[in-house]
Amino acid sequence: MKKNIPDQLSSEQTVRILELLKIRFEKNMHRHEGMSWTAIQVKLEANPEKLWSLNEMEETEGEPDVVGYNASTDEYSFVDCSAESPKGRRSICYDSEALESRKEHKPKHSALGMASEMGIEVLTDIQYRELQQLGKFDTKTSSWLKTPAGIREMGGAIFGDWRYGTVFTYHNGAESYYAARGFRGILIV
Repeated sequence: MKKNIPDQLSSEQTVRILELLKIRFEKNMHRHEGMSWTAIQVKLEANPEKLWSLNEMEETEGEPDVVGYNASTDEYSFVDCSAESPKGRRSICYDSEALESRKEHKPKHSALGMASEMGIEVLTDIQYRELQQLGKFDTKTSSWLKTPAGIREMGGAIFGDWRYGTVFTYHNGAESYYAARGFRGILIV
């Protein structure tokens, strides 16, 4: 269930998140060659609810950055680019069904539930592999990935990481949770 997202951040929060995003953008031009920060900032300022979501990504240590642009829709893709799965989103199971199924030692939240509250989506396997082309992510952690319905219906969920110079996708029971597993999100602006 999606949390009621406020219309906008405070003026101070807006200035802070825009500055953080701009600095990260300029430090990591290899992720978005040929893109202009000015155009992105105009889009962000016109979409305060998206800026709020990016702030949530930042607050949970996701380090969101622009990784793509769709010219036909004039939309930018922001993805969590922290080296490891975001610290503020670890030790969670996959979804609310998995959370409810645990009778003992329940985690505090689920990846899909948290993503919904933040106004973002969990990365798919394809999006995760595309992100890994921009650097080495999750070399010590792992991240839940959007799981195909057929796998989820059988009680499983998938996650990915980078090991031995390769992106791996694995499976686990959706109700499982580990201190080193969180999720990475994507936000389209």
